[in-house]
Amino acid sequence: MDIRVLLGRDDHVMTSGAQMRDDQRVARLTKSLVDAFQSDGERYTVWDVDQKGFGVRIGPNAKTYLVRYRVGGGRTGTLKQLTIGRHGTLTPDEARKIAKAKLAEVAAGGDPQSAREKKRQEMTVAELCDDYLLRGIATKKASTLAIDKGRIERHIKPLLGRIKVNAVTRSTIEAFRDDIADGKTAVAPKPKGERKRTDGPVAGGKGTSTRTVGLLGGIFSYAVARGIMDTNPVRGVTRFADNSSTRFLSVEEYGRLGEALNTCTSDGYNEQALAIIRLLVLTGARKGEIEKLRWSEVDLSAGWLRLGDSKTGAKAVPVGSAVIDILSARKGSSAREGWVFPAETGEGYFVGTPRIWNIVRKRAGLPDVRLHDARHSHASLAAADGQSLQVIGAILGHKDVKTTSRYAHLADSPLRRAADRVSELADAAMRGGKG
Repeated sequence: MDIRVLLGRDDHVMTSGAQMRDDQRVARLTKSLVDAFQSDGERYTVWDVDQKGFGVRIGPNAKTYLVRYRVGGGRTGTLKQLTIGRHGTLTPDEARKIAKAKLAEVAAGGDPQSAREKKRQEMTVAELCDDYLLRGIATKKASTLAIDKGRIERHIKPLLGRIKVNAVTRSTIEAFRDDIADGKTAVAPKPKGERKRTDGPVAGGKGTSTRTVGLLGGIFSYAVARGIMDTNPVRGVTRFADNSSTRFLSVEEYGRLGEALNTCTSDGYNEQALAIIRLLVLTGARKGEIEKLRWSEVDLSAGWLRLGDSKTGAKAVPVGSAVIDILSARKGSSAREGWVFPAETGEGYFVGTPRIWNIVRKRAGLPDVRLHDARHSHASLAAADGQSLQVIGAILGHKDVKTTSRYAHLADSPLRRAADRVSELADAAMRGGKG
């Protein structure tokens, strides 16, 4: 791209990065300008005209902000260069502010590069994780952040926390992966009466290993972007296949599940948990979306759940008549703080569903079925009924841009009819085919 087009100036005409001299100052670096810079395979540096020593290195795979300075005074001092961070992780203004602070440190007699090297030599994986949670997760939802914190505290820190960041190698990660898969970090739940609300079992296994290694890869990518590490040791490590999303209920299993729910109701098990389970089966919603449901989000007359927040943000989910019947029966009986399923003691919403689910699935002879499998089964049931992928995505409340664009034009009525049809199928299956 012609640099004149980018800068709006007639001097220093250059048509490729390879032609740009390393000491060439071009303009005040802005996001749009840095976004537009491209590399033809060679690296080059564009220097800012406003802040001496501040620039951005353009490479084939990344654009990295840096600051150049001399230690020892004058032109005879030692020339050093310090990486500030990746473009995208930092904006030009943020990077410029950091560069200005580093240059002020130099003016006071310091050496930022030596200080960083010392920090890199001393930083442990535990300290890197803490830094990541403090600075690297601005775009993550609170629920995702809670999961990240749990994996860090339960798996990463116990196994790797004391190791220096620069000592972590690919073989370190492979041993970490295998240790989690073998259950080295698994912890059994405390006996009832001794555990707090936040206490729970810590699972090991291949699925946990795969997801935790994925998180660790993200943490090390953050470290690379901030110049704390040169490479990501997770890159290239083979992970276990995660087959946790492949379980679907057959029609016969739906019937066994319905019978188990009925017998648990007759035996006096927690009414809220059983209602939540029924709603999960009938809607394909995520557990948190039903447990955290508020009456202000329930539109019984129109047949919609208008969720203010979810894993994918605010969304509206159409529901069938069987769902409306369950919610209508609860109306007025659980108004505390506006929750459809309020906590039975204290504040907040009900969180005891998993314990009752374990009882239900054992009675149904489905010990390997998770609550989330109800969501996959709901989609499978809709597909078997001939519903389109676009309609299934709408029923499940997907928020992915590519998926949303395919069904955004659909009117409420066909979605409502489809949701009602799939809910009816699930309800009939749980009743053993009885209408």
